[in-house]
Amino acid sequence: MADISMNRLAEGAAKLGVTLDSSKLEQFSIYYRDLVDWNSRINLTAITDSEEVQVKHFLDSLTLVSPINAKQCHGCRIIDVGSGAGFPGIPLKIVLPDINMTLLEATTKKALFIKQLFEKLKLKDIEVLNARAEEAAQKPQYREKFDIVVSRAVAELAVLSELTLPFCAIGGFVIAQKKGDIRVEMEQSVKAIEMLGGKLSIIEKVRLDGLEDERYLVFIEKISSTPQKYPRRPGMPEKRPLK
Repeated sequence: MADISMNRLAEGAAKLGVTLDSSKLEQFSIYYRDLVDWNSRINLTAITDSEEVQVKHFLDSLTLVSPINAKQCHGCRIIDVGSGAGFPGIPLKIVLPDINMTLLEATTKKALFIKQLFEKLKLKDIEVLNARAEEAAQKPQYREKFDIVVSRAVAELAVLSELTLPFCAIGGFVIAQKKGDIRVEMEQSVKAIEMLGGKLSIIEKVRLDGLEDERYLVFIEKISSTPQKYPRRPGMPEKRPLK
């Protein structure tokens, strides 16, 4: 593969207040090459064009950098629930090397891709957890142990809350990346969020050149402990969302 320009990424990141030096741009270049290479064998993403990956995957992930920095959680523990091909977790780890990152991915082939990638990128304080959220969140080493939980395009908020809030420590928060008209989704999730120990905090509109549809960051504060019965067994949150 010929050298790929990461100029679109560098320019877009600068508009988000993120400076990418040559070593970080090289890490993103390696990421892109591996993504396209592995995607020829396993289904990681429908987006493979260089410019589109830089905007719709890399820069979209980096819209979380500013709110994470605003919380001043140096060395904080973050879990990316439903990481897929590593978004947003690996871009965040590249830009914020001091965070402790866990990438949760249920599909074994995707988890293998993530693991070989962060080893190739020589990232430290990062692990991939090949498990379903419903099962991992019941394990003591992961339950309510994370300062920040991030998730991108995984499920509607009522379902997503059951898959994320059990990981979040009291005083921490979930940031859900959402797109489109989310008003009905928001209304239908309020009770579920409260049942799980959370509270809808703020909704921040994302402004990023190259993204046509509306994008939002939905912040959910963790204000009390999640009842032990949540999350329910695998498949139940999607099959019967809390109401």
